[in-house]
Amino acid sequence: MKVGELWIATHASREDGFALLHLRARNEFLEMPGLRLTPAQAARLWAVDCRTSERILDGLTATGFLLKNLKGAYLRASMA
Repeated sequence: MKVGELWIATHASREDGFALLHLRARNEFLEMPGLRLTPAQAARLWAVDCRTSERILDGLTATGFLLKNLKGAYLRASMA
């Protein structure tokens, strides 16, 4: 972690932290176009609880960026 990232991580408000996690999640799906994650997998990847990962994934789904498949995994809408 870079010095600037450490400062953000230690001084960011809860909303800022959520926004940063939202951006990180979006970037993960952009960098790996075939990525499919369940909420449990996402929670492990992002080191958060399952409820938080579901909020992030559902938020990205609500914007049309992700889709949720029948098995409960999330993937980029443009890859479906």
